Amino acid sequence: MNEIALLIAATLASGTPLAVAGLGLLLNEKAGVLNLGAEGMMLVAAIAGFATALATGSDVLAFAAGAGAGALMAAVFALLVIGLNTNQYATGLALSLFGGGFSAFVGVSFVGKKLEDRVPFEVPGLADIPFIGPAFFKQHWMVYVAIALVLAMSWFLYRSRAGLVLRAVGESPESAHALGYPVRLIRFGAVLAGGALCGVAGAFLSVVYAPLWVEGLVAGRGWIALALTTFATWRPARVLLGAYLFGGVTMLQFALQGAGVEVSSQLLSMLPYLATIVVLALISRNPLWIRINMPASLGKPFHPGA
Repeated sequence: MNEIALLIAATLASGTPLAVAGLGLLLNEKAGVLNLGAEGMMLVAAIAGFATALATGSDVLAFAAGAGAGALMAAVFALLVIGLNTNQYATGLALSLFGGGFSAFVGVSFVGKKLEDRVPFEVPGLADIPFIGPAFFKQHWMVYVAIALVLAMSWFLYRSRAGLVLRAVGESPESAHALGYPVRLIRFGAVLAGGALCGVAGAFLSVVYAPLWVEGLVAGRGWIALALTTFATWRPARVLLGAYLFGGVTMLQFALQGAGVEVSSQLLSMLPYLATIVVLALISRNPLWIRINMPASLGKPFHPGA
């Protein structure tokens, strides 16, 4: 039972950066902007967060630095695709490649360094409950913030006027513009907020999950987070569930190795990415389902004068 509790705890920790990054990308896509640069944003944020944590010892400042780095990368993307109407797909891929190279260059001096051990976080009164305590209530506080973000995002998108306007911009920017809403400004804000969330996810990986810096630390999680939005049919709660699913698959490989299962370690390492491919393939079998839930103007540029 203790091993199961530890597996659940590891799943929550592993799924948290996927959930936070997935929420950021969902916000972008709800506004009609497809950002393929999540991997690069998370890498730059990861090194920014790690360097800040190493210098200050503060997780809060590290997450703030990660959010700032992610937002700055997103701002460059937004200026290009919203301000200059460049192709969203090509610009996102370029951002991802740039982030990978830039983080590797900046992070050379931080390779091999580790953060100081932090005091384990526990929820008072609940952490001592057998099985439930170790599984759910001995997590870093960012795990609970991620769950709160899902609730806040759901309320914002489906219960607030601002969320309604954001979704209208993603569905029909021409109609929103005709009603007097600043479509480009709204999209710009959504991209910045989404980049900040991706930045927090990247900082979580280097500050809490690892906690260290190596080149390519994000290891494809940005692409998995991107796939999560489609898997979740653009619903915040489903993003969280999907993140924990992929997080569980990631942790399962270590559990199987620890149990002495005679399976190639390379095959086990493939499991999270294989699961992503399988899920997307299954979802793609029903294109109507995707079209019904996908923002109608996703990936399409908006020209106010057209």
